[in-house]
Amino acid sequence: MRASQRDADTHTAFEPLRAGARHLLATAETQLAHLPATAVQSRWIYQVGVLHTALDRLDDLHEQWLETQDGLPTAKPGNPAFDDALAEHHAESWSYLGDWAAHGHILREINSAARKAPSPLAPAPAAAPATAPGRRIPARK
Repeated sequence: MRASQRDADTHTAFEPLRAGARHLLATAETQLAHLPATAVQSRWIYQVGVLHTALDRLDDLHEQWLETQDGLPTAKPGNPAFDDALAEHHAESWSYLGDWAAHGHILREINSAARKAPSPLAPAPAAAPATAPGRRIPARK
């Protein structure tokens, strides 16, 4: 696979995620704020920051790409001006896509930790009542 094709495939693969990425990051930040300190890995805060920065840059680059496309005489693949501009866009996006590839998994890690953490809204489990001495609980059949 040519590098330009790989870049295009990677960029295209991220597009569906990019639309909901801000929501995913906001959810992770909310979950981090409510997790007990003992359940939070310090790298998560750094990695969420990396993902935010990468997403901001990808959004900026996407806007620049739309403007570039509007300024091209023929905005179609196969046109040398289009292909060169698209290759440049992919090259500029590559490191930020790499950040998402390297750190995106922490969104699942944070969500898993949040699901396992005790909720301040849920009551503590009550202890099972003790049975009176000599009293038997019938077995279910």
